[in-house]
Amino acid sequence: MRKIREVLRLRLEHGMTAREVGAACGMSCTTVLEYGSRAKAANLKWPLPEGLSDAGLEVLLFPPAPPQATDRPLPDWDHVRSEIAKKGVTMHLVWQEYIREHPDGYRHSRFAELYREWEGRHSYVMVQHHRPGEKLFVDFSGMTMQLTDPESGELQEVQIFLAASGYSQFIFVRACRTQTLRDWLDCHAFAFEFYGGVFEVVVPDNLKAAVKTPCRFEPEKNPAYGDLARHYGIVVLPARAGKPKDKAKVENAVLQVERWVLAPLRNRVFFTLEEL
Repeated sequence: MRKIREVLRLRLEHGMTAREVGAACGMSCTTVLEYGSRAKAANLKWPLPEGLSDAGLEVLLFPPAPPQATDRPLPDWDHVRSEIAKKGVTMHLVWQEYIREHPDGYRHSRFAELYREWEGRHSYVMVQHHRPGEKLFVDFSGMTMQLTDPESGELQEVQIFLAASGYSQFIFVRACRTQTLRDWLDCHAFAFEFYGGVFEVVVPDNLKAAVKTPCRFEPEKNPAYGDLARHYGIVVLPARAGKPKDKAKVENAVLQVERWVLAPLRNRVFFTLEEL
């Protein structure tokens, strides 16, 4: 499901850059810019019109293409997919069976193209079920906060660490000065203290403090991070690079914290990290 409303809120209300919005919403800058251009073409401004549902918003930004008049019989794509999934069955074989039944049907290239379009609109995702105490998802927020030097007035940007329980979605948030290894490990220790125990598995992103060498199958963890895992008796399983759904719990936590914690505090002045 597209996160159109949240993207428009961050872009139009808070004036965040496409890169910042992409990091907050777990999508590419290109997608964020496309949503913005489509909203501009639809003359949408923030706040959005009252009563405009998510479905209505999507229709405004992505109007359905006008139906193309054709008298050619359309294949049953559910049946096509189930047949292709069988061992030894190819797209060409399924098309041959289709064209024998419908001689005036689509040629092979168009048949394959229509199937890819249909499959793209009917993609499936696996629902993850979590046991209590099983997984803790951790990450940094794309949105940062600032500390003010009480003498010089100089501003220093600080990072926001988040952890979210896979089962309960219970969220831990802490401000730290950097995303370096020392702060990363300290935040884990504070999170475990906050939860009153450790989880079986911790799922981080592929940031440098966690993963030395990213890999889809066997990422090489930072040695110090491995030491922390052995100390607490936990397993660290980094999410796949570029796959935000692997850590959807903390992605949602980031959105909630940015909306209900960081945004309301955006005009507050903090002088120390402890105060923040």
